[in-house]
Amino acid sequence: MQEQLKKAYDNIGLPRLIIISFFLLMLFLAAPLGLNVLSLLGDTLRRWAMYGVLVLAMVPAIQSGIGPNFAISLGIVCGLLGATISIELGISNQWAAMGTAMLLGAIMATVLGILYGLLLNNVKGSEMTVSTYVGFSIIAFMNILWLTLPFKDGNLIWPIGKVGMRNTISLSESFGLLLNNTWGFTIGKSGTGLYVPTGLILFFLFACVLMWLFMRSKTGIALSAAGSSPAFTRASGINVNKMRIIGTAISTALGAVGIIAYAQSYGFLQLYNAPLWMGFHCVAAVLIGGATTKRASIANVIIGTFLFQGILAVALPVVNQLLPESNLPDVIRLIISNGIILYAISKTKGDK
Repeated sequence: MQEQLKKAYDNIGLPRLIIISFFLLMLFLAAPLGLNVLSLLGDTLRRWAMYGVLVLAMVPAIQSGIGPNFAISLGIVCGLLGATISIELGISNQWAAMGTAMLLGAIMATVLGILYGLLLNNVKGSEMTVSTYVGFSIIAFMNILWLTLPFKDGNLIWPIGKVGMRNTISLSESFGLLLNNTWGFTIGKSGTGLYVPTGLILFFLFACVLMWLFMRSKTGIALSAAGSSPAFTRASGINVNKMRIIGTAISTALGAVGIIAYAQSYGFLQLYNAPLWMGFHCVAAVLIGGATTKRASIANVIIGTFLFQGILAVALPVVNQLLPESNLPDVIRLIISNGIILYAISKTKGDK
């Protein structure tokens, strides 16, 4: 029995035990502090589903051998660009507008993902360092591009000067809250109950099913083999570099689709530096779920995203109630996201 408990403890890991305990503690404290527990759980559910596809993008990257994809920002900016093009086209139908945004974003992200994969194939062993640099660099490059793109729609550009994109772009006239409102329902009283964004949850779960099916396909198995044992895979006649490129391309494309699902849930797009740290949050979420820098699964995505977003949705309001004048919520966010990444990287113990 003692050995089984030790094995279970090792599988879960100390950081996840701390995070789970902290999440439950904050949930327990919410009601005495006057916070609406059902509303907090509803917010957790919404954040879990809206962030899910972005975290799912980590699976093909890690499985293919490039490690956590800190350069998911490549896909994110493509998704944002696809969404702005969709708005510029003036598509009136919400589903058509969102579909166009996702399609354009995924196409651009796939192209960039292939180029990014080619780069990583030339820097093997330094993927995480290079991906972090690429992730920050693409945001800086897009800051320039957002100021120079020749868009004309008044919802996209500043009203003064007639040049440059707005920091925040409303999706109320496009596809804002489309997935959230599809088949959504409330448990409890309206306004104070637990709102279930059924459409958004189904979209996330559908993406998980597609990824699960892909990872069990011939290509998916070859991709995982290339990540776990490159030498054996190469000896079996499989092109390891090609599998790595496929992994980065799929990961980047999922980033484009994921940011659109994320943005529609908020009801607006955020440009410029807004996505700067999203890659770190995605990596932290999948690692919290039990993934490593070499192995990741759909279950890691589902569990990790729920825990990470649950902490943000429940713990931060509780801390705000306890210490309303402090910056502690931001500190907690940084400790959780960056701390779990450092822990997971340290567990690799320098393995090559």
